Amino acid sequence: MQFPESWLRALVNPPLSTDELCHLLTMAGLEVEERRAAAADFAGVVVARVLSAEKHPDADKLKLLKVDTGEHGLLQIVCGAPNVVPGMVAPCALVGAKLPGIEIKKAKVRGVESFGMMCSARELGLSEDHGGLLALPIDANEDAPIGTDIRRYLNLDDTLITLKLTPNRADCLSLTGIAREVAALTGAPLTLPAIEHVAEAIADTRAIVLDAPDACPRYCGRIVRGVNAKAPTPDWMKQRIERCGIRSISALVDVTNYVMLELGQPLHAFDDAELAGAIHVRYPKPGEQLLLLNEQTVTPSADTALIADEAKPLALAGIMGGEHSGIADSTTDLFLECAFFTPTAIAGKARALGFSSDASHRYERGVDFDFQRRAIERATQLIIDICGGQPGPVTEAVSAAHLPARPPVRLRTARAVKVLGIALSAYQIGKLLAGLGTKIERDGDDFIVTPPSHRFDMEIEEDLIEEIARLHGYDNIPAPPPKAQLAMLPLPEHRRGPMAVRHLLAERGYFEVVTMSFVDAAWEADFAGNASPIQLANPIASQMGVMRTTLLGGLVGVLAANRKRQTERVRIFEIGRIFRRADDGKPVAGFDQPLRVGGLWAGPALPEQWGVPTRQADFFDVKGDLEALFAGQTLDFTKLAHPALHPGRAAKVSLDGTPIGFVGELHPLWAQKYELAGPSNAAPVVFELDLEAWLSLPIPAYRQLSRFPVVTRDLAMTVAKDQALSPLLAALRFAAPDVVQEIRLFDVYQGKGLPDGQKSVAFRIVMQDTERTLEDREVDAVVAGLVSVAVEQFGGALRS
Repeated sequence: MQFPESWLRALVNPPLSTDELCHLLTMAGLEVEERRAAAADFAGVVVARVLSAEKHPDADKLKLLKVDTGEHGLLQIVCGAPNVVPGMVAPCALVGAKLPGIEIKKAKVRGVESFGMMCSARELGLSEDHGGLLALPIDANEDAPIGTDIRRYLNLDDTLITLKLTPNRADCLSLTGIAREVAALTGAPLTLPAIEHVAEAIADTRAIVLDAPDACPRYCGRIVRGVNAKAPTPDWMKQRIERCGIRSISALVDVTNYVMLELGQPLHAFDDAELAGAIHVRYPKPGEQLLLLNEQTVTPSADTALIADEAKPLALAGIMGGEHSGIADSTTDLFLECAFFTPTAIAGKARALGFSSDASHRYERGVDFDFQRRAIERATQLIIDICGGQPGPVTEAVSAAHLPARPPVRLRTARAVKVLGIALSAYQIGKLLAGLGTKIERDGDDFIVTPPSHRFDMEIEEDLIEEIARLHGYDNIPAPPPKAQLAMLPLPEHRRGPMAVRHLLAERGYFEVVTMSFVDAAWEADFAGNASPIQLANPIASQMGVMRTTLLGGLVGVLAANRKRQTERVRIFEIGRIFRRADDGKPVAGFDQPLRVGGLWAGPALPEQWGVPTRQADFFDVKGDLEALFAGQTLDFTKLAHPALHPGRAAKVSLDGTPIGFVGELHPLWAQKYELAGPSNAAPVVFELDLEAWLSLPIPAYRQLSRFPVVTRDLAMTVAKDQALSPLLAALRFAAPDVVQEIRLFDVYQGKGLPDGQKSVAFRIVMQDTERTLEDREVDAVVAGLVSVAVEQFGGALRS
């Protein structure tokens, strides 16, 4: 809703500056979206009268003018405007005037001195019209003496304010509505235009029939005969509607637009000569078409109400009039319409036809259903004042059963004080509500409030409490700091926290990312093999319609975004919850959803440098990161088949025999589908683990270093070629006595010198006692015990 500040101040003029007024409106819920000057910045331009216009002695298209500028004297000005004539009143820029992009100086034009410039509308930045001088009313000498500053004469120091209204505040789609708000907020006196009954000069009427009362429960109409459709629109009216963003068309059309802007009630004028019989508000017949004022031919849907006469449709009800029954310069008799159309009957109809209108914008939000007769009286008076004519009586058709109900709402003072958190007395609340034009009755400390007919957003007690907050002023509601009994929560020293995981991964070169828990269903199918994920009832986007059961989708999405930006080396991790179903198939609620830590490494193992050749990160790089993360613990990696991972390049990660996650190279199919490979065509390596497994690890404890020497033995054995080494290594560690500090694999050999189907594995065994030096017989006994485990449980043989 755009309007000039001057028009608002003509209705209510609080002692506030423009900045303060805009702030007041915004804080009251009427957000000021834009504020700009009504005209470009210029100075030194006055009202002037052309006394004579003679041909330039040395140019056919130029004229030599004598111009009266009042106290600035008679000036000689060279002008090329085609419409300049003696007696014309127009703006004159004096020498030294500063116009948009130009400064006026004394000049010679074809040898003749010129002491200023006569101005068009474009040269003043008022419009793009530059076909001639901006002609001012011929009686300008009466309204404003010659020599008056043009900015003051045309009210150019005005401000255009644009409000960004919410759909529930349709009452503020008019200057009257905004003025009511300002008066209620400031207590300034409200001066609304006087609306008097226009006496009937003729008895002519036209019958009105409500065939669709559910769409139009009230319709008023009036015939006005003998109007002058060619009468010019007064400058004051033209200026106001144009500064509201509506183009001036003709006096009759401008009056209907002016009343709509002033009162918020759309009206429409039909050429009465084009109407046949009674006016009907009805739904369309099958296949019925209508040519609209915007030259669009439409076939209304069955639930779109029409205005029609006995022979044909005339207009889309509450949306737009028809071309054939509209006002023209030849119109002498008109039928003026003013109706209430229900919001449900209008909502979405214009958009479905591919356009919008000022009328439909108001009707679909709700207009005052008890104001139509007053609005038609206001429009009639303006038409008679501007275009003349003889009005007939107002004909009104009403279906009271279909008009909106205004049931009273009980407001409890105690409830309002509790919700707002401020001390307000019943007297203060009553005073605030009275400013809204509501009907109020008292019941003890309670108020029985009947909302006015122009407010559709007052239906429940909370609506009235919101109004009290707005009128009291959000800035006036104190914001005290919270007060509570605070205590430091115990932080157990025996348990790790998630932040420690973040630090460890960041130290190893990973960047943390945070992705949405809502993911694409395709990600769940590809990366988790989940064909029935938890669906969202109302997703914020089509590609975010399910809850994740793995972190891989978000990590892959981040990598894909980086690939599109030519980022080759990406190392990222995320800590977040996944969302699973319980055994009964229902989603698990609350914090029962497990926390996971997931990571992804794509691109070179090291940043590009001269010291080492470029090598792509692989499974073992990420495996090393996981082992570093679980330093002091032994992780087991066993072969795994996973829908997201490459067959043969994936492993299940276990801790103390309990599976805690997986690690592996992303499946080539998904690397290709999501364009993840990068310049090297190497697939990224990913991992995902239960965070609780790390959080519950014991804190490292102090242990005194042994002062006795370490004993090392290497143990080489042959086992079956398909024997997995992880269970073999786990069995050796389990069987080792306390003196064994470490058992690690350091060599695997397959080839010549070995029996068919066999491979050689070599383990390094580190032994040390904290109290004495180990003897050879003790060391040999330990080695023999480990050999027996490998032989008996895995069919191994000691290599000679």
